[in-house]
Amino acid sequence: MRYLKIFSLFLLITVTGKAQNIALLASNKTVSLRGLSVVTDQVLWASGSNGMVAKSTDGGKSFQWMQVSNFEKRDFRDIEAFDSNTAIIMAAAEPALILKTRNGGKSWYKVFEDSTQGMFLDAMDFHGDDGVVIGDPINQHVFEAYTTDAGEHWKIIIPKDSVAKGEAFFAASGTNAKLLGIDNQNPAILFVSGGTLSRFFFNEYASVLPLMQGKESAGANSIAIHPFNKNIYVVGGDFSKDTVSQMNACYSTDKGRTWQQPVTPPHGYRSCVIYLSAETLLTCGTSGVDISYDGGRNWQLISTESFHVAQKAKKGNTVFMAGSKGKIAVLHF
Repeated sequence: MRYLKIFSLFLLITVTGKAQNIALLASNKTVSLRGLSVVTDQVLWASGSNGMVAKSTDGGKSFQWMQVSNFEKRDFRDIEAFDSNTAIIMAAAEPALILKTRNGGKSWYKVFEDSTQGMFLDAMDFHGDDGVVIGDPINQHVFEAYTTDAGEHWKIIIPKDSVAKGEAFFAASGTNAKLLGIDNQNPAILFVSGGTLSRFFFNEYASVLPLMQGKESAGANSIAIHPFNKNIYVVGGDFSKDTVSQMNACYSTDKGRTWQQPVTPPHGYRSCVIYLSAETLLTCGTSGVDISYDGGRNWQLISTESFHVAQKAKKGNTVFMAGSKGKIAVLHF
């Protein structure tokens, strides 16, 4: 395990509209961050390429950068943190791996491994100690596994969700799947696909999304659930044309049966969307950051800085973002 202390840069990115600003806390040119988990206003973890993990226990004033020993070439596309000592990280491509630490990242051990040809994990989501991981289709069936003990053990779900040829998932931010809970070993999972077809899945139900699709770079990237389970919001687009705003967002008010598009969409391809409150949402991507104060019907561009992922503290109100070149920032709104 190798450690490197990098302290805050505090670069202020100017934004417009209401009192929002994005303060860049840290950067590391050797890593692209796509995994982010914010436990409290003080504790956050991030993960990414070159086997790197970052952790802060003081709200981003300083970061500890760790390269996981023996996994220096792996890309950890998602991370789930439970506290300042406990976290799990997901390595996407074959062999697909999930590692866990109980000592703050000093050492990691395997809790899941799958060397099946074509295996590629895309996202994890947790509801307390219950968790789920989804991966690209194997023999045109979605790969799914779940845990009920904070990731110590995983059970593969018998494939039931089939996909079209060329339909798969984007491991862009670890946010294209949501777990509502696990009842009698039956996980209730919502997730979204892209590629030749972009769809919303909920258990055995699927509906086509009104998003860009039809090629491998287009489709849904992220899903967010309203704090009171009223609405579902999805963002995406075409990452190869990341400034195009058409058909890059949609939402449902009837549990995914029908979908509507916003009046004013986000300003380009977006890889992550989150609810900040019942009516306020944030979305980010390689061409910028947008915020909505009316439930996602209208979006306002607040920055042209590139970020892959955003998360709000599970126990708190602070919002952090992460992206390429190891950028980690905090949003003040």
